[in-house]
Amino acid sequence: MYAVVEIQGSQFKVSKDQKLYVNRIDAKEGSKVSFDNVLLIDDGKKVRVGKPSLSGTSVEAKVISHLKDDKVIVFKKKRRKGYKVKNGHRQPITEIIIQGISEKKASKKEALSAKKTTAAKKTTAAKKTTAAKKTTAAKKTTAAKK
Repeated sequence: MYAVVEIQGSQFKVSKDQKLYVNRIDAKEGSKVSFDNVLLIDDGKKVRVGKPSLSGTSVEAKVISHLKDDKVIVFKKKRRKGYKVKNGHRQPITEIIIQGISEKKASKKEALSAKKTTAAKKTTAAKKTTAAKKTTAAKKTTAAKK
């Protein structure tokens, strides 16, 4: 079972007991965090894709440590001017381990009520459009008679 989850603006494919390095998270070392923005879940039998995210699903993780990434060298130069600048940057990152992917099963009552509300919306929208067409047609005929 795996899931695609958005963490700190980046998307990751995660599975249980996977170690992951993400942008710095504001949580203490050893604490548990939950990510609710799950985009996709695959349990081996069925793949569920969110529009844009799945409701009722979350990914649980534990913060292992806060550290810095490898150094990135930033070198600037302008030719024939004698201008050279060398800087370095180390991005702060957090090491996490995925503890589990949980999804809430929708009950049959909730599914039926959702279907009923969408059907009711469609029928009211259809009634409104037919009523609007009739009134515009009536206005046109009365205007033509005058």
